[in-house]
Amino acid sequence: MGVEGIGARVARKEDKRFLTGKGRYTDDMIAPGMKYAYFIRSPHAHARIGSIDASAAKSMPGVIDVLDGKQLQADGIGNLICGWMIHSKDGSPMKMGAWRPLAADTVRYVGDAVAIVVADSPGEARDAAEAVVIDYQQLPAVTEAVAALAAGAPQIHPEAPDNLIFDWQLGDPEAADRAIASAAHVTEIEIHNNRLSPNAMEPRATLGIYDSAEDHYTCYTTSQNPHVARLVMSAFYNVAPENKLRVIAPDVGGGFGSKIYIYPEEIVCLWASKKTGVPVKWTSDRTEAFLTDAHGRDHVSRVKMAFDADNRITALKVDTIANLGAYMSLFSSAVPTYLYATLLSGQYAIPAIHANVRTVYTNTVPVDAYRGAGRPEATYLLERTIETAARELGVSPAELRRKNFIRSFPYQTPVIMNYDAGDYEASLNAAMQAADWSGFAARKAQSEAKGKKRGIGMSCYIEACGIAPSAAVGSLGAGVGLWESAEVRVNAVGTIEVLTGSHSHGQGHETTFAQIIAGRLGLPIESVNIVHGDTDKVQMGMGTYGSRSGAVGMSAVVKALDKVEAKAKKIAAHLMEADEQDIVIENGEVKVAGTDKALPWSQVALSAYTAHNLPAGMEPGLKETAFYDPANFTFPAGCYIAEVEIDPDTGETDIVQFVAADDFGNIINPMIVEGQVHGGLAQGIGQALLENVRYDESGQLLTASFMDYAMPRADDLPSFKLSHQNTPCPNNPLGIKGCGEAGAIGSPPALINAITDAIGNNRLTMPATPMKVWQALHAAH
Repeated sequence: MGVEGIGARVARKEDKRFLTGKGRYTDDMIAPGMKYAYFIRSPHAHARIGSIDASAAKSMPGVIDVLDGKQLQADGIGNLICGWMIHSKDGSPMKMGAWRPLAADTVRYVGDAVAIVVADSPGEARDAAEAVVIDYQQLPAVTEAVAALAAGAPQIHPEAPDNLIFDWQLGDPEAADRAIASAAHVTEIEIHNNRLSPNAMEPRATLGIYDSAEDHYTCYTTSQNPHVARLVMSAFYNVAPENKLRVIAPDVGGGFGSKIYIYPEEIVCLWASKKTGVPVKWTSDRTEAFLTDAHGRDHVSRVKMAFDADNRITALKVDTIANLGAYMSLFSSAVPTYLYATLLSGQYAIPAIHANVRTVYTNTVPVDAYRGAGRPEATYLLERTIETAARELGVSPAELRRKNFIRSFPYQTPVIMNYDAGDYEASLNAAMQAADWSGFAARKAQSEAKGKKRGIGMSCYIEACGIAPSAAVGSLGAGVGLWESAEVRVNAVGTIEVLTGSHSHGQGHETTFAQIIAGRLGLPIESVNIVHGDTDKVQMGMGTYGSRSGAVGMSAVVKALDKVEAKAKKIAAHLMEADEQDIVIENGEVKVAGTDKALPWSQVALSAYTAHNLPAGMEPGLKETAFYDPANFTFPAGCYIAEVEIDPDTGETDIVQFVAADDFGNIINPMIVEGQVHGGLAQGIGQALLENVRYDESGQLLTASFMDYAMPRADDLPSFKLSHQNTPCPNNPLGIKGCGEAGAIGSPPALINAITDAIGNNRLTMPATPMKVWQALHAAH
C-alpha cells in the first residue's frame, strides 16, 4: 500500500473548501427568479383549523402567493408515510395517522405547518405571514408517552385508538418468565432515555425549482439520502414522476439521522414552485429546527435481569413505551423495534430475552432516528441494569461483565442477531489499563480529602451497522432494500471518478473512499475524485446512516474496482504479450511480475479508450458498476470508562478522564475515525449531562433555543483516551465494521454509572444536571 492507502492518517481533502468558506450548501444555491418561503406554523399543540384568511397578506409588497393545505390536497399531493411496517403481537398492522405536508383540518404539535408564504425576500415573506389570520379551535393535548396511554387521554389520531400505534414483542416471554421465577437474584430498574434535539451545524433547507418547458422538477435539499428522497416523493407523495425529478444534496453540514427523512418543506416548496411559477427556497432558522426537526430517544422502560447463584445472567425482560410524537416519521417504527430490541443481548450470553414495546402518539415533534437510533437506548438500558446488579450483588462491575461475555463466534442471540466476530475481553482489558482502574481507590481518597466525590463507571456496548441483507430487512417490514451502489470510472488519462450512492455530511468520504482506490492502484490520492449526492449523476443508491458507508458503500466500490482491475490486467497482458495471471498493479504501474516489463497506469487507461489494440471481443472503455448487498450486519463493540469528580456543594460534575476502547475492525483512516469517535462522545456526554427536550402541559416547547436547550461546549469535555482493538469483520471485503455512532452509544451509561457511583444514589435520570445531581446526592446522605 502507498502512504495514502488504507490505514494512512491522510488529512481530509474536503477540508480546504470548508475551512476557507468555499463549501456549497443548499442555502448557497441561487436560481434565476428565485423567491423565498416562510412557513406558517401552528402555535397550538392540538387544534382544529377553522378558517384561513390570507387576503391581507396577498396584497402586501413582494408577496407572490399564500398557499394552504386544502389547495395542496386538491392538487393530489400525498401524505407523508412511515416506510417500515410493524405488526403488533396480535398480527394487526401499525396504526399510521395521516400526516399532511400542510395541515388541512387538524394540527397536532406546535410547529405543524399550515400554510406557506412565497415572497421576493425572506423578510417580506415573514411580514406577510403575520398578516394571515387563522381561526383555531384548541383541543386538549398530551406530551408524555405514559400519559398518552392513560384512560381519558386526548385522542390524537382517529386511526389509533388510545394513541397506541403498535404493541410489539420480540423473544420468548415464557422462557424469560421461567428463568426470572427460578433466579437466585433479580435486578429491577426503571430506565428513562431523555428526548433530544439533533442540532446539526447546518439547519435544514430546500430549494424547489419547476421547469415548465420540460415539465421537470429539481430539488436541492439537506439530505443524507437523495435517491430515497426522490423515490418517496415520486412513488408516495405524487410530487412528480421519478424521471422528472432531480434531487441534489450538495455539501451538508451534519445530519446525525435527522436529515434521512423527507419533511413537509421539500414537498411543499416543489409544489409551490409549480404553483407560483418561480423557484422557491426555504431555510430553517434555529427555532424552527427545534420545532420541526425529528427528535430522538424518549423511552420509558421497566427492566428485570435475572442471575443464577454463580452470577451468570439467565434472563432479561424489558417493557418499553416509546414516544413517536404527533406523526410517524419515515423510519420511526424501526427505531424502538428492530434497531433496539435486537441489541438487548449486548456483549453478554443471555439465554432468554423478551422485549415488549408499545409506541404511542403525543402532541410533540415526530421522533425518529438520532445518532445510534435504537442502539443507544438498548445499551443505556442494559449497561445501567448490569451496573445496578453488580452493586446489589456486591461484586466488581468489571468482573460481572467479564463473567457474562460471549466468547465463541459466530453467536446466535435470542433476539435475531447473529454476531460474527469479536473479542470483548480485549476491549475491557485495554480500557481498564488505560483508565488505571486498579488505582481508582487512591484517587477517590485524594478527592475525599479535598471535599469532593469521585466515581468510576463503565459501559460495554455493541451496535449493529450496515443494516442488511435486503431480503432479511424486507421480511421484517422495511420498505426499501439496504444495499449500496458504486461506479468506478477510469478516465482516458488515468484519473478516476468514483460515483457512490453513499452521501457524505461530515464523515470524510472524499478522502477515505479515495484512499481505497489510491492504495489499491498506487496512485496519488489527488487523482481520485468522489461524486455523490446528485440523482442525475449517480445511479440509485441508499445514502448514509447507521454507519453503513464503510461496510456497505466502500464494499460496493471494492466490487466495482475488482472489475476495473480485472479488465485493466487483460488489456495490459495483451499489450505486453504476457499471461494475465502474471500481471500486478502497484505504484501507478501495471507490471509483469518478476520482469522489468511495465506500463504506466495512464497508458493502460488511454489504450482502453483509443481501442487501437484491445483483446479480441473486448469493448472499449474502463468503467464498471457494482451493487453490494451485505450478508449480515456488522457489529462494532467496545468498552468505555468514565471517571468523574463531583462538588457536593453545587452538584457540578467534572469528567476527570474518559477512556474509549473500540473494535471497529479494519480502519481506513485512523485520524478520521478518531474524529468520528470524538464527535460521538461529545453528543453522548451532551445527552448524559445537559440535553433534554421539554414541553409544558399544554404542549408548548420550553427548549426552543440554545438559551434553554444546553449543548456541550469545549470546557464540558475532557481529553479522550482512545484505543482500537481489531477483530476484522468476516462478511465484507474490507473487514470494516463502522465507527460513526459508537461514541454516542457507549458514553451515556458510562457517565451515569460513574456519577451514581460517586454520589451513592442509583436513582438518577439523564440529563444529570447539577441540580439533579445535588438533589440525588443529598437524598442519599
